[in-house]
Amino acid sequence: MSGRNYNHAQVTEYWQYVWNREHAYELDDGAVDPTYVLGMFPYTSGNLHMGHVRNYAITDAYARYRRMQADDVLHPMGWDAFGLPAENAANERFTDPRSWTEACITEMREDMEELGFGYDWSREITTCDPEYYRWNQYFFRKFYEEGLVEYDAAAVNWCPECETVLADAQVVEHDDGDVCWRCETPVGRRELDQWFFTITDYAEELLDGLDDLDGWPESVKEIQRNWIGKREGARVTFEVKEYGDVDVFTTRLDTIFGASYLAVSPGHDLARTLAEEREAVAEYVESARSERETEFSGIRTDLTATNPASGEELPVYVASYVLEDVGTGAVMGVPAHNERDYEFATAQDLPIPQVVEPVDDTPVDIGTAPFTGEGMLTDSGEYDGLASSPARERLLADLDEAREDVTYRLRDWLISRQRYWGTPIPVVHCEECGPVLVPENELPVELPEFVQTRANPLEAATEFVQTTCPECGGEARRETDTMDTFVDSSWYFLRYLSPDRSDVPFDSERANEWLPVDVYVGGEEHAVLHLLYIRFFTRALSDIGLIDFEEPVERLINQGTVLHSGEKMSKTKGNVVSPHEYGAETTRLFVLSAAHPEQDFEWTARDVGSAYDIQQQIYSMVDTFANGIDCRESREPQDEYVAREIDRTIQAVSEEYERVRFHRAVNEIRGLAGLLGQYREYGQPHEAVYRRGLRVLTRLIAPLTPYLGEECWNLLRGDGIVAHAGWPTPEHAVEDYAAQRRIVEQLRDDVREIFEVADLADAAEIEVVVAPDWKFEIYRQAREAEKREAFVGTVMADERMQEVGEPAQSYAAELEDRTQRLPPVLDPAEEFELLDRASWLLDDEFGVDVIVRRAEESDERANKARPGRPAIHVR
Repeated sequence: MSGRNYNHAQVTEYWQYVWNREHAYELDDGAVDPTYVLGMFPYTSGNLHMGHVRNYAITDAYARYRRMQADDVLHPMGWDAFGLPAENAANERFTDPRSWTEACITEMREDMEELGFGYDWSREITTCDPEYYRWNQYFFRKFYEEGLVEYDAAAVNWCPECETVLADAQVVEHDDGDVCWRCETPVGRRELDQWFFTITDYAEELLDGLDDLDGWPESVKEIQRNWIGKREGARVTFEVKEYGDVDVFTTRLDTIFGASYLAVSPGHDLARTLAEEREAVAEYVESARSERETEFSGIRTDLTATNPASGEELPVYVASYVLEDVGTGAVMGVPAHNERDYEFATAQDLPIPQVVEPVDDTPVDIGTAPFTGEGMLTDSGEYDGLASSPARERLLADLDEAREDVTYRLRDWLISRQRYWGTPIPVVHCEECGPVLVPENELPVELPEFVQTRANPLEAATEFVQTTCPECGGEARRETDTMDTFVDSSWYFLRYLSPDRSDVPFDSERANEWLPVDVYVGGEEHAVLHLLYIRFFTRALSDIGLIDFEEPVERLINQGTVLHSGEKMSKTKGNVVSPHEYGAETTRLFVLSAAHPEQDFEWTARDVGSAYDIQQQIYSMVDTFANGIDCRESREPQDEYVAREIDRTIQAVSEEYERVRFHRAVNEIRGLAGLLGQYREYGQPHEAVYRRGLRVLTRLIAPLTPYLGEECWNLLRGDGIVAHAGWPTPEHAVEDYAAQRRIVEQLRDDVREIFEVADLADAAEIEVVVAPDWKFEIYRQAREAEKREAFVGTVMADERMQEVGEPAQSYAAELEDRTQRLPPVLDPAEEFELLDRASWLLDDEFGVDVIVRRAEESDERANKARPGRPAIHVR
């Protein structure tokens, strides 16, 4: 008798109604230290793609699991609603960004609800609402007051396609040069007055804090370490005649005698000064800024700099390869020992003097490539013969012009964007007072009505732009740049705690109790965008006094990519599979069961079919049982085995859920479903054992397939809804469940091999013989021995083993020769009981009688049996 098919589409509306009626996923504000599970909220692009499904299926499954563990759970959702794509999409459709964004949110929310994601929608936030972005402006004011905001003219990254500046983290290295992270257009440089958050003030804190993030992937921490880019070295002052001092930073002070030139960036003060006086320098600087110069181009000036170590006069260059915002914006060129300096010197036909030699016989040809390793100094005056490291120490002590210094690759966070659809920066520009903050009681500064224009629509909003100065009352011009959208996402996790508060951005007392976020799921591609900014914001808010913790996330999970035909799913490649194409619940089960959460995996119809089949199998078993089957009341050995396997599966699945390894949990669930099906077909099952097995199976899979879980729980007459049902617990101790399962599976494999090799078509009986007690004792001693050299002698010193004689000596020698660690085994009584309970599996598979017994010491089969590996005899 088989049950009906499960149809997800027929039950979604009903269970959504029940969940809403029961407020199933809403967290009470009075909860004490809830488990905070969060997925990086989505950009409002119009529909969910498979990357969204994977991300949010992970958080939803884990949140449901913790809720069934009786935790209070905070699992919110909101919308990253500002940004250039919405503005562009609106332009293409002759509408405004707000209307487009709201339509996208409606569609995406419907998709999420159909997929069964259990969010606390009472805490929903949307970053383009004035009620939200007023607090971006509030934080801008706070940061300004704390000295964390700067307004400065700077050479910035410019995307001509997006017509906006980009932060360094939004510029992506490409084979053909740097490109925009969003549209992949080549990025140029412009000089503009811009607003910055001085994240560099936190460079050392952000770096040191990574050591405490035990729950973060090492790959993300390493990316952030490299991006912060701490470099310890020396700052050296070169005197430039007719100008003054120029500082350079170097990590290789030992190469200073090999400096053959001094070079400054086109944006350096020296270059600016010379550009005002020398037309050729001005032309080069303009050309370099407009990206018309090759990387290793340069112009030699008529100035010279004095090498403080050698006294040599060096030519001074303005060079495009020297970056204004790296180090000091100036370098001492040591071409024999630095690759970029070597390229420049070669291009400019400059001397390449070698002053460090390798200490071994490694051949070095400075004519073809620089020697960049550590070595022994040469042609360095009194420092000749010193190794690089002690030479640096001596030079640092000897040279008045040199002092220890630390620099960072990290640059300040450029937050200005020349776009409409973002948070207005709360500043007005007054000719008398300069930039002035908008008073807090006038926040939010709201966006005006959208006007379609190729340039920044805010520039065309005359009534918005024209204002008065809060300080002097005179005419002023409102700032028309808007904030980088990563500002929105740097604190949104705090707003979820109290989204309706109009007097504060978030409830600080609640934040201190509920945070940090326990589990956060999102892509590794945000390692130096969102994930670095969110850490900076948290530390800044802590210093301001709004919170008393410094790290926002305790455990970070990076979900992998869903591939199709070997490539990442994307609309541009035309390989997107809709989340609804195979059924929403089948899709979410497949993406959870296909691979480790952090691994990429290939979308295949066959594997999707496997996810569909397990749902049908479970539903059919539950439906059939609910409609009535014949059961036994008396307990038999197979009932005990199934009962123990149920316990073992609970333990295994619980461990995998804790580790967020849903693919392994699904394998365990699939195994239990198969066992219960086999148990049902073997004969009349015991009613209580079988019912418990189905109820356990239902709760184990419910976090992965919530609609199926509710349907099956309802058929089994479970109390309430399964979303609030208690997580199953074992009835028996299961510490050795892995060893027990291994013994049974090994036995079944061994019997299959015997039947296959011997071609036993008419076997009548299988005899399974558990090893004698003395073998278990020797095995125990071998596991506990730190070293197994001379192990035989130790064993045979025991009087009992002497009575056993040669077999004991032989087995001890066998274990002595095994160099690998011995796995745990049961004691002989436990192994016998286990195999006796599991014997029905052999009976069911091979259709023969099965006898399980313990070996006698005189038994000839005792020599064949091993702890965990019984002897097998087939008649």
